[in-house]
Amino acid sequence: MDRRQRIAIFTTASLPWMTGTAINPLFRAAYLAKGGDRKITLVIPWSSLKDQKLVYPNNAMFGSPWEQESYIGQWLERRIAFIPDFGICFYPGKFAVDKRSIIPVGDILEIISNEEADIAVLGEPKHLTWFHHGKRWKTKFRLYVKREKNGRLLAFLPKYLNSWVVSIYCHKVIRLSAATQDYPRSIICNLHGVNPKFLEVGKKIFEQLQSRNRAFTKGGYYIGKMELAGLEIDLYGNTEDSDRVKEAGNKLKLVVRVHPGRDHADPLFHDTTDVVRTTTAEALAMGKIVICANHPSNDFFKRFSNCRTYDDGNGFIEATQLNQVVAKELDKNQSMKFASISLNLQKNMEATPAYLHYVALGFETTRRAFGAIPESLYPDEEQCKELGLFTLTGRVGSKKDN
Repeated sequence: MDRRQRIAIFTTASLPWMTGTAINPLFRAAYLAKGGDRKITLVIPWSSLKDQKLVYPNNAMFGSPWEQESYIGQWLERRIAFIPDFGICFYPGKFAVDKRSIIPVGDILEIISNEEADIAVLGEPKHLTWFHHGKRWKTKFRLYVKREKNGRLLAFLPKYLNSWVVSIYCHKVIRLSAATQDYPRSIICNLHGVNPKFLEVGKKIFEQLQSRNRAFTKGGYYIGKMELAGLEIDLYGNTEDSDRVKEAGNKLKLVVRVHPGRDHADPLFHDTTDVVRTTTAEALAMGKIVICANHPSNDFFKRFSNCRTYDDGNGFIEATQLNQVVAKELDKNQSMKFASISLNLQKNMEATPAYLHYVALGFETTRRAFGAIPESLYPDEEQCKELGLFTLTGRVGSKKDN
């Protein structure tokens, strides 16, 4: 009998949508599966053709989940030095234009069998739990880990709604930085690693510096919101907003050249310096000088000698002029009896709000009031056909399970 630890990684995006919630979970799945001591399943959304047109760049379209799975596998194999050994499962999803995210449809917990449900890791967990109507995550999985994506401070109502659903559905909350919303039972830990290819670039940069050669010869590049004038800008990326970016640049009288997206480790960027957030760790690993705001979201990066921080506009100017790289455990309960009483009390306190959330999200009118996509309680006939699913009183499952 296979007794390996089973980890299901759920996320709300998939390639060719080049977003962090598509790429980071994919690499996480590949590297967690490396060595064979864990059985990893990456659970990603399947979007029907009408939604693919809204999300995927360059008119990329897939007629079936298996076509997309093949594309993802080929993309990944070109970027890692080993053969990935993990499974991919698709759940039905719909693109919410207002949230710029794919929202699950139906009870996606049915995608993973009870026997495989050891650990669940979720990216963008709010979007995966807001409108969830089905079995509780904390009942289905023995450990449910929430990874809170960094973002702006949330408004009053969503903040407390997020705290509510997270407290009833999550065993553990891992916040990437202190800038994210605080949650019960949460810790702050930047758990993102970097691909070894970025470290290889860093080694080459270090060798150049040791030989007294100039490592950075092409200036800098900026990733983030464009609020600067009087610059010539080269933008790299594939998004549905490319045309609007060009138009905005023209209105601001900026010289803006938009190019197809490239990997951050592309040789084109080896001689430049950067940056913000997701690519920050990669840039630091490559030996680049990273210039970022003195903000809680960047606390993790401040420890590295090639990270420069600034507090205001003047500080930013000073930071950009630098051109040399300077070579809790949880307390145990006092007794098993106390632990048992506390655990039972906690479960009872969570049971009522969990039931209320389940009941409320089972009605179309209530779902719409909360902001759900219309008719997203169950997958439609098109999605069922594309994914090979059946629906019996709304239950989503695989035909092969019958």
